[in-house]
Amino acid sequence: MKENFLSQAEVDALLRKKDAVEETGLKDTDKDVIGEVGNITMSTAATTLSSIINHRVTITTPRVHYIPFEEIIEDCEIPKVVSRIEFKEGLVGNNLLMMDVKDSAIIADLMMGGDGSNANQELTELELSAVAEAMNQMIGSASTSMAQMLGKNIDILPPDVSVWDKRESVDYKKFIKEKHICKISFHLSVEGLIDSEIMQLYTLDTVKEIVAIMMGEASQEPKPAPQKKEEPAPQPVFEEPAPSQPQQQVQVEKPVFPPLEDTSESSQQRNLDLIMDVPLEFSVVLGKTKKTIQDILALGAGSVVELNKLADEPLEVYVNGKLIAHGEVVVINENFGIRITQILSREQRVKGLK
Repeated sequence: MKENFLSQAEVDALLRKKDAVEETGLKDTDKDVIGEVGNITMSTAATTLSSIINHRVTITTPRVHYIPFEEIIEDCEIPKVVSRIEFKEGLVGNNLLMMDVKDSAIIADLMMGGDGSNANQELTELELSAVAEAMNQMIGSASTSMAQMLGKNIDILPPDVSVWDKRESVDYKKFIKEKHICKISFHLSVEGLIDSEIMQLYTLDTVKEIVAIMMGEASQEPKPAPQKKEEPAPQPVFEEPAPSQPQQQVQVEKPVFPPLEDTSESSQQRNLDLIMDVPLEFSVVLGKTKKTIQDILALGAGSVVELNKLADEPLEVYVNGKLIAHGEVVVINENFGIRITQILSREQRVKGLK
């Protein structure tokens, strides 16, 4: 019977190992904050992509993990189009965007005026450049959104786009120096044409910096103390030793802590206050249509473009690319405005997307 139980030394070793793993990873609070930051920034990136390809783009709730980089390579399906965009100023880390070759070809086809149904199975150099530009604009808008949240300048380097065609040829040290990495992953879809994964990668130090700023815990670096001029060393003065003083007795007491209180509501309110000043893109769509490049070049002053909406139909109101309401046009002091006539429920919005 005794052979089936762990000794006290083995139990202590397991507990020390568990504590060491928790200390090197991310706390739940860190994951919540960095996940919310990633959700807001990548929603902005999705809105940018939507304007580039003229199709509705949606992303899922972020999933945050602190894992070895090698696991990312092992889990992804090859081949992949990978765009690495490194921070130039403000933060240290990488944004790594990964898409299937087929999905990247669809984006390139949409950018060139196609409908995405006849995309090539292999990317040409021109199509790869188009995908790189789309990813560059996406991360550029995401960095701008993050800069507004953090209150500091953030700049990025031009994207490094490559195709992963063999898993064994991928060198993770090219993308990140540390062995472990914080991965914020999303599923990205484009109106039934694309269902791909998009992710952001940050080092642990970068995550800690972002969390500290968002939680108001970032401290300014102390200024160096002014250097004093060197003075000649004083000459030693010999004095008689003072009589020894009796050691004072120190009173030791047990600490008394106040009772714990439920602060969940205040914590939620504080978390909401962190994002109240984050700007969102509010847009009103009068109508849409599709034209070929030949049709666009034929447009001139006085040309009439027919939209796919009747004159008496309500307008669509979008926030960050998501339909939230219907309304009608009004005129306010010689300016156009919109009067909200209906706020859509979640079921209505989902039905509208389909």
